[in-house]
Amino acid sequence: MLWDVDGTIVDASEGILTRLDRTLTDFGLPSPRPEELAHWIGPPLHVSFQENADMTPEQAAEAVVHYRAIARAHGFTEGARTYPGIVELIADLDAAGVAQATASSKPEDQVVALMEHFGIAPHLRATVGESADGRTLASKAAVIGEALQRLRAEGADTSRPILVGDRHHDIEGAAEYGIPVVFARWGFSWPHESEGAHAVVDDVAQLRALLLVESGDEA
Repeated sequence: MLWDVDGTIVDASEGILTRLDRTLTDFGLPSPRPEELAHWIGPPLHVSFQENADMTPEQAAEAVVHYRAIARAHGFTEGARTYPGIVELIADLDAAGVAQATASSKPEDQVVALMEHFGIAPHLRATVGESADGRTLASKAAVIGEALQRLRAEGADTSRPILVGDRHHDIEGAAEYGIPVVFARWGFSWPHESEGAHAVVDDVAQLRALLLVESGDEA
C-alpha cells in the first residue's frame, strides 16, 4: 500500500507557505496568498514554480534548490501536523500485516524527517520521495515505481497495491501502473481532481473503514 504525504498524511502548509514566501521574495516575485496554496501543494515543486510563478524550467530548478536550502536551515518539520487519526490508521494497518510505503513528491530526506518526527517510520517498509537532485525521481509515476520496487525488495506482495492521495497527480501517476487510488478530500485538491479515483473519502474514519476491509494483505 502506498501513501502520498502532503495533504494526505501531513498538513505542512504553514511551513510550506513560509518557505515559498522566502523563496519568491528572494527571486523578486510576489508571495502566494494562503488561499493559493492548493495550487502549490502536491505537484512536484519544479512544476509548481513553472505553473504558478511563470518560471522557466531553469529558473524553477534554481528556485527549488533555494527553497530546499531554506527548508534544511529551518527544519523539515516546521509548522507540520498530521491529520487526526491518520497515524493510528497507519499503525493499525501495519499491525494487520499490510506492507506500506510513502510515495511522495516531497524530497525524500524531508519525508524521512516527517515520518520519524511523527512516529510513523516504524510502520513503513519503505520511505520514498523525490530524489535530492529533483531529476532521477522527478515525476509522481517515477516515485510510485520506486516505492513498489523497494517494497518488493522487502519481500512485500505488490500485485494488488492501493495508493491514497489527494491530488490529480496521484491519480495520473498511479494510472501508469494500473493502481487504484483512494482520494482523500481533506487535502489541498480542487473538487474535480478526484475524477478517475477508485474511491473518495471525506475523513480518516471513512478511509479506515474502506482500507481495513479492502486492503487485506495488499501492498
